[in-house]
Amino acid sequence: MTKVSMIVWNEFLNDARVMKEAQTLQRAGYKVRVFALHTPGVTEEYTVLQDGIEVVRVARSPLWKLRKKSGPVATDATVKATRPAPIKASLKMLVFRAIARGWTHFALLLKMLEYRAPVVHSHDVNTLPTAWLAAKLSRSRLVYDAHEISTSREGYKSLRKVVGFVEKRLMPSANGTITTTDARAKYFARAYGVARPLVLQNRPRLVESPRSNKIRDELGLVESWPIVVYQGGLQQGRGLEKLIRCAQHVPDCYFVLIGGGRLAQPLMALAHELNIQHKVHFIPTVALADLPSYTASADIGVQPIENTCLNHYTTDSNKLFEYVIAGLPVVATDFPEIRKIVRNNDIGLLVPANDEQALGHTIAKLLNDRELRERFATNAKSTARTLNWETQEKCLIDLYERVLFAPSQTR
Repeated sequence: MTKVSMIVWNEFLNDARVMKEAQTLQRAGYKVRVFALHTPGVTEEYTVLQDGIEVVRVARSPLWKLRKKSGPVATDATVKATRPAPIKASLKMLVFRAIARGWTHFALLLKMLEYRAPVVHSHDVNTLPTAWLAAKLSRSRLVYDAHEISTSREGYKSLRKVVGFVEKRLMPSANGTITTTDARAKYFARAYGVARPLVLQNRPRLVESPRSNKIRDELGLVESWPIVVYQGGLQQGRGLEKLIRCAQHVPDCYFVLIGGGRLAQPLMALAHELNIQHKVHFIPTVALADLPSYTASADIGVQPIENTCLNHYTTDSNKLFEYVIAGLPVVATDFPEIRKIVRNNDIGLLVPANDEQALGHTIAKLLNDRELRERFATNAKSTARTLNWETQEKCLIDLYERVLFAPSQTR
């Protein structure tokens, strides 16, 4: 079996995209080992998943080896809860963090060199230098999977020049490249003079999720009002403050946000401040395997992402496809990649970016038109048969065959 080293800069607990790629390759006859980050007392240093995928984790800092070494394996939300609250870092602290991160990258590098896989697969730019060096030293092929446009990404402003330098120098050296949307593939090809990357959209696997009362029962919702669901990270630039403010103007409807992130507490406080906590509810991050049953128990899926950066403008995102797989009509921001999916398949309504009033009016319009909702829902169920992960698996397998049998690059 041909071995594959995948490297991620997270704990690999809820990373849907990396998990699907690893499963696809494992089932195609590759031996996949994922190298990730370890939080002592929360994650395991070594584990084998159900599909035979191995996970090797390295602590974020040498000092973390002194932390508690036993305890339940948790979700990403629990992992984040174990980290200290962010504070304004001093120069001394920044230097310490840089040293600790360098130590972690070096430890990941050693682990990958020990594994000596013929293919090293880097997930996002924060792993690219380590993956590139591992591929160089072990004379392996390099695959770079750019999940985001990190030179124009929410929260990455201070790192833009560094990210651009790394990608410009190293992306052309990759034997194969992947990204998530056509718009992003065009961007990378133009920005770095590379062949247009393979597009693997963030589609879920096709699963049957019959309608249920999962959300209603878990939250104890008394009224028979329809449920508008948002699922994903509670982060800046997602339009979530606007969504909650909209809730006060949309009658007879529940708004449910599923996920965790930095905005969780501020969003809860906003709902309380507006005195709409009876209408707006929060469910912490749920396991990937359980998420479809939650999604299918809602009535409308929303994606009110804002135009704060090129990364947002070129997205289509996991949640849009998750709504489709669950057969939900959608209300989503009118960005090019989102527009193609929504309009080409007639599955929902689009709203201008950053327009709170339009968002509220559009949600209300869909809630008040049952016939329109049912049409969109029927179309979503039909669309799910083509917009799922399984229909693009062969593209990933074909890329690996080209990478393995193509002439070696000398860069």
